[in-house]
Amino acid sequence: MSGERARTVDAYRLWWQHDAHWYQGVAARFGQSVANEINAEALRKVALHVGQRVGRLAGPLPDTGDPRKDLDDLRRRYDDCGERMFPSELRNASTEVEADDLIVLTLRRNFAITMVRMAGSLDGYRCPCTDIHAGWSEGLGVTLTENRAETCLREGAPACRLLLRIAPDEEA
Repeated sequence: MSGERARTVDAYRLWWQHDAHWYQGVAARFGQSVANEINAEALRKVALHVGQRVGRLAGPLPDTGDPRKDLDDLRRRYDDCGERMFPSELRNASTEVEADDLIVLTLRRNFAITMVRMAGSLDGYRCPCTDIHAGWSEGLGVTLTENRAETCLREGAPACRLLLRIAPDEEA
């Protein structure tokens, strides 16, 4: 990693450490549920902005008539959203199309869990992953019929397995 990139990653880490301590302070003063709610709300707003930016840069969603091909293009857009919000140096994630309407995001390492654990706030922490995916989806102009974590690193699973089921096109 170049010196400039290393400094950038260090800056990210410091801000995320700040966020973990901020979360801990809100939880101590106002309760865990308030901290989780504010965290999820803020991340969803950031994710919406990221999804809108990715959507503008990528252009309209394709409609080739081949649902798997179109979904693979959408999968790449979700990957771009993830890379913009969470650089690959700080996470290990992949996506795949598993059905004509299902994208699965697998997260094997996530800096947020590490930072929250380091701040001593893991107990009671609620992962905001589904809120992030809802924001990305809204920003990309996609409606989800399912948005849930099948497994979660926070709960001790070896990976988060997040299901994003895409609603059929309303024009059909």
